[in-house]
Amino acid sequence: MTHDVFRPAEVAAGENWRAAAACRSADPELFFPVSEVGKGLDQAAAAKAVCAGCRVRRQCLAFAQRTRQVHGIWGGLTERERYVPPARWN
Repeated sequence: MTHDVFRPAEVAAGENWRAAAACRSADPELFFPVSEVGKGLDQAAAAKAVCAGCRVRRQCLAFAQRTRQVHGIWGGLTERERYVPPARWN
C-alpha cells in the first residue's frame, strides 16, 4: 500500500507540488469556467479564492506557463490573465 506523503523539500525543489495544492480536493470543473461572463465570472472568482490560500500557487502558475496551458485557472490566473503574446516568449 502506498500513501501520498507531503514532503516540503520536494515542493521546494519543484517536485510533487500538486500534492500540496489547495485545489486537490476541489471539483476540477471549478477551475475551467465555460465563459467570462455571468456564472462564469462567479465560478472564476470561487476558483481564485481557492488559489489565494494555496502555498504552491507559484509552482502551479509556473507549470501552466511552462506547458502553455490554454484553458483553466492556474496559479490564480485565468487564460486571459496568463496570456503572453508570442513575441514576448523566450
